[in-house]
Amino acid sequence: MKALLIFSLAFIGLSNKLYAQNDYKASILEFQRELNEEFKNPDVSPLSEKQQLAFTGHDYYPIDEKFHVIAKFEKLPPHSLFQMKTTANSIKDYDIYGIATFTLDGKEYQLNIYQSHQLRTQEKYKDYLFLPFTDLTNGIETYGGGRYMGLSIPNGDTIELDFNKAYNPYCAYVAGYACPIPPKENDISVAINAGVMKPAK
Repeated sequence: MKALLIFSLAFIGLSNKLYAQNDYKASILEFQRELNEEFKNPDVSPLSEKQQLAFTGHDYYPIDEKFHVIAKFEKLPPHSLFQMKTTANSIKDYDIYGIATFTLDGKEYQLNIYQSHQLRTQEKYKDYLFLPFTDLTNGIETYGGGRYMGLSIPNGDTIELDFNKAYNPYCAYVAGYACPIPPKENDISVAINAGVMKPAK
């Protein structure tokens, strides 16, 4: 009976883990579907009409839970102004809202997380945080100018970073946008093989 009980508990634990994995994979697939739909939608797509007709979806890395991390979050004092350069040689005002510290493959990394002065005045984006970053895949498998991640203000001292939801700036697809350039402080000395890959030529 004891052996049967142990087996049953192990089976339940495995089943719960599989359900959780399936739920996580489904959430990433939904993110990918929504991003693809955005680029097909003429009301919000950065693509020209011709590009929209040819667009069949982004290329994504295989979903890898290794790149879904819970980082330690340190909120910085208000008004930590950071003027971020853009690809249009302009400046956009952000606050460095906080610092995320996490471990990947046994090495610790820190990234600055930003809040846009412009967006935070809008009800829709009042809790929105912005994480631009570069890594060792840039210019090879991903866009050379780095990628972005959208986040929400956390309630506590941790924040969820999911690189499977990393996406490209519009400048990866179309010229003429003023895309924030990831600051050098947010360069990660590892290959982030997750999220959106560079656009096909």
